[in-house]
Amino acid sequence: MILEEIDTVVEPIHEAVSLAPAVGIAVAGGPMITLPEEEPEDRTSTGGDSVRSGLNQAGPVAVAGLVVNAAGALVVVAVARLVTSQAYGDIAQLLGLFFILSMPGSAVLVGVVRRVTALQTSGQGYLVRHWISKVHRIALAAIAVEVVLVLALQGWIAHQLSLPNSQGIVLILVAAGIWILLSVDRGLLQAHRSYRALAGNLFMEGAVRTVFVIGLVSLHMGVAGYALGIFISEVVATAHAHWLASRAWRIPDDLPAHKGLATLPENILARRKLLADVSAAFVGLALLGLLQNVDVILLGRLDHANVGPYAAISVASKAMVFGALALGAYLLPEATIRWNEGGHAVRQLGVTLIFLAVPAAVLLGIAIFIPKWFLTVIFSARLSSASPSFATLVAAMICLSFSVLITNYLFGTGSRWIVLLLLGGSGLAVGLVAAANGQIGATAQADLVVQGALALGMGVAFVAIHIKHRGRHWIPWGGRSAIPPAASR
Repeated sequence: MILEEIDTVVEPIHEAVSLAPAVGIAVAGGPMITLPEEEPEDRTSTGGDSVRSGLNQAGPVAVAGLVVNAAGALVVVAVARLVTSQAYGDIAQLLGLFFILSMPGSAVLVGVVRRVTALQTSGQGYLVRHWISKVHRIALAAIAVEVVLVLALQGWIAHQLSLPNSQGIVLILVAAGIWILLSVDRGLLQAHRSYRALAGNLFMEGAVRTVFVIGLVSLHMGVAGYALGIFISEVVATAHAHWLASRAWRIPDDLPAHKGLATLPENILARRKLLADVSAAFVGLALLGLLQNVDVILLGRLDHANVGPYAAISVASKAMVFGALALGAYLLPEATIRWNEGGHAVRQLGVTLIFLAVPAAVLLGIAIFIPKWFLTVIFSARLSSASPSFATLVAAMICLSFSVLITNYLFGTGSRWIVLLLLGGSGLAVGLVAAANGQIGATAQADLVVQGALALGMGVAFVAIHIKHRGRHWIPWGGRSAIPPAASR
């Protein structure tokens, strides 16, 4: 319903506007503007400047991601020491379920920002507030329906996950639904190119989550307290993002209220292409969530008694993936806008890899040389028995982080077929992890095989698409093509 509203309220879209998914580049506080033209004589010097400007643009989001992940690590340490191993395993399963169900909200974000970008390009930015209010109302109605369904199915869900009871299931699943509202407003911030405001919202979410999760678990509320802390953090982050987006998209009073609608054929064509692109993003991002969490969910189902130690190495290993997801908020718009201009965003991809390289190397070194000591210090001795598999899982998550970044890049180029790779990887992951039959070492090894194969496939796809479009999109320094976008299509 949300995607339908995004489609039907939109006004004419010029042929020069690409229909590939888009997320705007953020410049804090500024209006939506096109990327500045580079003078030909400056093109040769853009190499160094491009890296520096990319670091400056990605910096706020990257720093916010690192700080939030650090706060998340503190939460993990505190919770691991405050609850039993069994309860910690239950929390890990609920958290995995949350990320799988909330990930498709990012696809809604893609649709929102793409429409905002199109409206801005066609000179109809004054329509944004009108239709985004309708999207909000539909999202709230969908959340109300979700609450009813979750209340009815909570017992069945707990049984399917082999959980001892349904504590926290309603709150964690409703929090995942609220993520859609949060994604809508974060999409508006990205379309307005407000990276610093987006980073501030990430800080807000992390701070509230840290305070409430640790506080409620400390009150001996266990799994239910953890779920309630997550729920509160999503509600507060959504309200904060809505306030920031409302400020960013305040429309001057002298702008007209309405303009003529697009012709019926134009509207139908735009709707079909948008639904195809956003549906692909919806499925693809959900599959990334499954790839990130399928191991701990299936191991918890197959061997619930040992899910706690595996959850410890899983949480520690997947910090990099959260960083990659945060950096995707920078890479996706860069790839989309530059690709639509006839250029590429290879240098911007390099910037995101630079931000991930150091923590990945540090974590891998820890997992290889001092895994037992690290897990004992961070999680306590009772959750350190999975240390022999720590390095294996870290290597798997490094591969998945690479796949996350390439997926964002290829979605930016409008490559919907990338979902087939993710679907194949997800099917292989379910099969191999299930075949491990709940054994910790075998599960980690199966995950590494799957993530390594998927990363290799993503790399081949990345090279293939640039070879295919080399004439139009392989422009030195990622600059503009000499061919106007309309003509190049």
